[in-house]
Amino acid sequence: MGNICRSPTAHGVMQAKLDEYGLADRVSIESAGTHAYHVGEKSDARSRQTARERGIDMEYIRAQKISINDYDEYDYIYAMDYDNLELINDGAPQNAIATVDLFLGAANRLGLSDRSVVPDPYYGGDVGFTDVFDLVSLGCDAILKELKLR
Repeated sequence: MGNICRSPTAHGVMQAKLDEYGLADRVSIESAGTHAYHVGEKSDARSRQTARERGIDMEYIRAQKISINDYDEYDYIYAMDYDNLELINDGAPQNAIATVDLFLGAANRLGLSDRSVVPDPYYGGDVGFTDVFDLVSLGCDAILKELKLR
């Protein structure tokens, strides 16, 4: 929603995986929210701390809102939950290039997870950020595998 918890965590994790697998020059990623609540801000300190504890740098990521251009600039747009999926689909231009899917869609299709959404940890405790990090890491691996990049 505001692009300060789940999506920037996915951004940081995916970028680290792309760097690790030597794919950073072949794949471009960004994270964006469906609302402009935090545009220009760093991600939530708890998200950054959880990522930092696992060797992932998120300090460079700044919140932004999805734009109409994103539907043609990117091949895939992933939503963390059904509410955001609906907002993303509602905002899509008629002839959009991007395929829109749930972030954990690939993990479900590959039988790696039975959870369909990444929960928003914002109002919960630190364990929620750990759970999100683990789900996002699994989701990133599944996306890379499904796209045959890993």
